[in-house]
Amino acid sequence: MPNPFSHHDRRAAPRRRFGLEMGADSALPRLTGRILFAAGVVVLVTVTATIGFHEAGDRQASWSDALYMALITISTVGYSEVVPLDSTGERVFAGLVAFGGFGALTFLFTRLSVFVLEKDLDQTLRRRRMENRIRKLRGHYIVCGFGRVGRNTAYELQVTGRKFVAIDANPARFDEHRDSFSDLLFLHGDASDDALLESADIKDAAGVFAVTGDDSRNLMITITARQLNPNVRVVARAHEVRNIAKMRKAGADDVISPDFTGGMRIASAMIRPSVVNFLDEMLRSEGGLRVEEFVVPAGFLPRPVAELSLRGPGYLLLALRVREEWVFNPVDDFRVEPGHVLVVMAGAEGRTELEARIAAITH
Repeated sequence: MPNPFSHHDRRAAPRRRFGLEMGADSALPRLTGRILFAAGVVVLVTVTATIGFHEAGDRQASWSDALYMALITISTVGYSEVVPLDSTGERVFAGLVAFGGFGALTFLFTRLSVFVLEKDLDQTLRRRRMENRIRKLRGHYIVCGFGRVGRNTAYELQVTGRKFVAIDANPARFDEHRDSFSDLLFLHGDASDDALLESADIKDAAGVFAVTGDDSRNLMITITARQLNPNVRVVARAHEVRNIAKMRKAGADDVISPDFTGGMRIASAMIRPSVVNFLDEMLRSEGGLRVEEFVVPAGFLPRPVAELSLRGPGYLLLALRVREEWVFNPVDDFRVEPGHVLVVMAGAEGRTELEARIAAITH
């Protein structure tokens, strides 16, 4: 599945209501229909009353006088009558207009009040349901900033089967790109706020991406995330290369400068085009093939690479990291031990299969 954000933003999808997508059980469409019906009845009564009062004045009353009579009768205000109502029929007509018009107005204003309250309640309930789902997450990622970089980050997490929560101060960004993300979980507000990161369940998160367009805000997000969860991995974005050292001192495990990385990639496209094309193809592949890493957990029973069958249709072992050293294309009798990092090429299913295989021989 191609990344819709890999080169430029997709044309904005039709906007939806803030919060989770409107469900079939929402009462808002039904209330909207009733409001439109009531408004139509009010307009019909007003037109009918205007014509009636114009006729009651033997067509000598102006249309503005007739409309004025219709409005004061429907609203039961009862200012001076500019069209005389002498006959019993005319007075009965005015009474019926008053009853019908006032009833329609009452129904309309009642439905409008219910609509406002129902809309607020509907959004509140949906927001609470989303927060409840977020609290159930474990080992998820928090993407702070849902601009171009944040959406590409979120897309990569989605393709590789990882759960994430997106945070952005602009809720319109979520509405515009919901079609690109299935089952999107998000919160809107300042991602450097303690309460908001706690709402994203940072205590149980595996990592935090500080990828807003503001270096100072990314710095604050890094500091806040590190304070709330000292064990969480933090990857930050820096526009200015001089800010990289500051973010590392603030607690970021890694800092990426898109401008610097972009320059390196442009150079690579010129001097090693086949490698760049290979990486692009891997990222665009429908199978979601990626170069993944997997830390061998404590309790794993050491054994040779050959016994782990790390070369299969779903994944392929590329290298092993042993402390600070790399072992590329390890031989079959190389012993895999706890703490080693496996670097494999795998899709989401292959990664899950590999994790299950490792867990089966871990105590």
